[in-house]
Amino acid sequence: MRIPRHFLRDPRAALAGILLAAAWSMAAPATLPTGEPIKVALDPAKSKVEFNLGATLHTVHGSFQLKRGNVEFDPVTGKVAGEVVVDAASGDSGSKARDRRMHNDVLQTPRFPEISFRASRVEGRVNPQGHSQVQIAGVFHLCGADHELTAPAEVEIEGNHVSGTVHFQVPYVDWGLKNPSTLFLRVDREVNIELHLDGTLMAGANHP
Repeated sequence: MRIPRHFLRDPRAALAGILLAAAWSMAAPATLPTGEPIKVALDPAKSKVEFNLGATLHTVHGSFQLKRGNVEFDPVTGKVAGEVVVDAASGDSGSKARDRRMHNDVLQTPRFPEISFRASRVEGRVNPQGHSQVQIAGVFHLCGADHELTAPAEVEIEGNHVSGTVHFQVPYVDWGLKNPSTLFLRVDREVNIELHLDGTLMAGANHP
């Protein structure tokens, strides 16, 4: 930002110009330098986890609350370190009876209070600003067991604000969880998960 010449002839105007320039620089959105490590701190209050499960005559929709999440990514190597943790007990499908079965019989939330995803690598280019489409690989931890998982993700970086959406399916029956189907109500063996993540990025973190 260039300070006009008349500011330089007047000390008071010059001081005002310096303060204006400083305020402008602090307000300007940060731009992540290409190739620098990226560390993202997720905001649980602005993030959400949604799920839908096909069932007889209808689809069950619900949500979980993000508990915490931090991710560190090296765009040069594609390596990722970090974890996204979901509060299993927060699962809500809109039916108290159905949720009791989900927590007690399927997820066993008193025994396994957290569901998590530990990212290990990113396949594809993450642009320093703007939109990116990548694949995120890692380990999905559910009911005490680890499962390898690769999921498509859309990432948006605007200044120091990061948002992302990740879609994947969890074949919970094949993974050993109880099938909640009954004689008159059949449900799918896979549940669709969609993560809506919101956070703040910082450059210059240590490489994972």
